[in-house]
Amino acid sequence: MKIQVITLFPEMFEGVLGNSMLWKATDRGIAEYSFINLRDFGLGPHQRVDDTPYGGGDGMLLKPDPVVAAIEVAKRNDPDALVLLPTPRGKTYRQSDAKELAAHEKGLIIVCPRYEGYDERITNWVDRQYSIGNYILTGGELPAMIVIDSVVRLLPGVLGGKTSIDIESFQDDDENIEFPQYTRPEDFRGMKVPEVLLTGHHGEIAKWRSANSHR
Repeated sequence: MKIQVITLFPEMFEGVLGNSMLWKATDRGIAEYSFINLRDFGLGPHQRVDDTPYGGGDGMLLKPDPVVAAIEVAKRNDPDALVLLPTPRGKTYRQSDAKELAAHEKGLIIVCPRYEGYDERITNWVDRQYSIGNYILTGGELPAMIVIDSVVRLLPGVLGGKTSIDIESFQDDDENIEFPQYTRPEDFRGMKVPEVLLTGHHGEIAKWRSANSHR
């Protein structure tokens, strides 16, 4: 999967995408990350990408011209890619969305907003708008990292176990949480592993796990 990120701060992604499963995905040829610096499309001698909002108000908005120009370059690199925009106005991002994006055979283009927001006309070049929660961040880079992590880990060949993604929390967008897990030692400071998990009785273990899969 080819993933392109349009951002003013590409360096923010180095530590996240260069480690753990996200790095393994690139090392195995499963995912490919690239960055388009929005500043390269800025206007005038100062490469300006923002301006004051019509109607007044505090803060600055991303101008449509640089953002759309960057999207058009990304689309030339991957014409069938989906364009995503992290925004508080978007649909709440859920596990089903991560699954859908992972199953999508084409690439992703993620636009990272900054400042007070963006010119609304940008959304005409966007396929999906997502919100990762009811709080405000300084930019779209962290939401972009969350989307990338949640999608790439679902790509075939990234995680080791064949059933790893089948027994996780929030499967099919339900509210269940994966059952508690334990490992050695059996007794840690007086806190013991539930007896049923030591029996080897798979039927009883399955019942216990089902009963304990909740918030």
